[in-house]
Amino acid sequence: MQAVVKTPHIEISIKGHIPDWLLSLLKEEYGEIVTFIEELDKAKVNIFETEWYQKTKAKVTPAINLKIYREMHGLTQEKPGEMLGGVPRQHISNMERGIRAISVKTAQKLAQIFNVSVEKFL
Repeated sequence: MQAVVKTPHIEISIKGHIPDWLLSLLKEEYGEIVTFIEELDKAKVNIFETEWYQKTKAKVTPAINLKIYREMHGLTQEKPGEMLGGVPRQHISNMERGIRAISVKTAQKLAQIFNVSVEKFL
């Protein structure tokens, strides 16, 4: 529910569950200039069951995850290579583009570096 009160110098907007006593107080204080707008609760949807999520999840590859996590942490391609024990920048670039596969050992190290599940990189 939303309650809206407009006067030349006052505008009050309250959203969410508004107790009856407050609605009565607003009506008593402001009379006919107060407007109550009842909003219907929208049905909640489990996003993991939506077609959009399934399509999006299918498109996210380990290569894309590597690039996303690296950029989220503000790292250049050189830095994860250093953190992995001297992997060249070009190898990181190739992994991000899907040209070079991410080995299980590398995926485990990346999962530790980014503090995520190893499955993100497999």
